[in-house]
Formats: sequence, C-alpha cells, structure tokens
Amino acid sequence: MINIEEIMDILPHRYPFLLVDKIIEIEEGKRIVGIKNVTINEPFFQGHFPGKKVMPGVLIIEAMAQVGAVLLLKNIENRKENLALFAGIDEARFRKPVVPGDVLRFELEVLKIKSVTAKLHGKAYVGNELACEATVLCAMVKKNG
Repeated sequence: MINIEEIMDILPHRYPFLLVDKIIEIEEGKRIVGIKNVTINEPFFQGHFPGKKVMPGVLIIEAMAQVGAVLLLKNIENRKENLALFAGIDEARFRKPVVPGDVLRFELEVLKIKSVTAKLHGKAYVGNELACEATVLCAMVKKNG
C-alpha cells in the first residue's frame, strides 16, 4: 500500500487538486489500484450542482490519470525532475454519477509504454458498479525544460 504522504512524494499535485488518497495494489509496470474518498467538502461541490451534488466527469478522469502517474513515476530514479502530463483520452464513458460519500476505486492497466509516453486503460468503480472507464495517454516531460 502507498499512503498519502508517499503519494505526495511521487506526484507534484497538492490540495485542492490532489485527487488520490491511497494506493492499495501495484504491480510495477503493469497495473495499479487507487482510492479516492469523495467528500462533501470537495471544493467543486459548491457549484456542481446546487441541489444535486455530482463529481465532474473531468475530475474523475483526472483522478484516474493521477493514479496512473503514480504507477509510471514510482520507480523512476529522477522523478523529481519529471512530470507525467495528461496527453490524451480515448473512449471515455460515464456510467454512474459519483456523489459525496462515494469511494472511487480506480483500476488501471498499462497497454503500452514507449520512451516518453504511456497508454493505460482505466476503470473507476463505486462499490462493484462501474462509474467510468477511459483510455488515458500520459507523456513524460522535464519540469525545467
């Protein structure tokens, strides 16, 4: 398991944009499972939507990409010098609204890794229900370059 302190050592994201709470499974270079606890205190719930709070789909995808970035960056020797940027998304589908109190479980598997890019397929579950799935493309870039 990877706790929040370790995640913050791997990813540069910080509140309110760090959207991963813990990693519960990891197979280096192959797959990862991460958790996001969705609380009423999330800043986006103030306006999305009054009267019917729903986590924005783009933030579900962003959380998915962050879980994938943990997998890609965890064992890179010079990870403090690199960023894993969101480079593309394919076949995103939203199946179930995500609301305050839900626990999102992200399961991602590597489809392809090249020198500076990686393609991962991810699924987000609330309990046993599929809430979202997508294929995300990440690109590795130098922070100061």
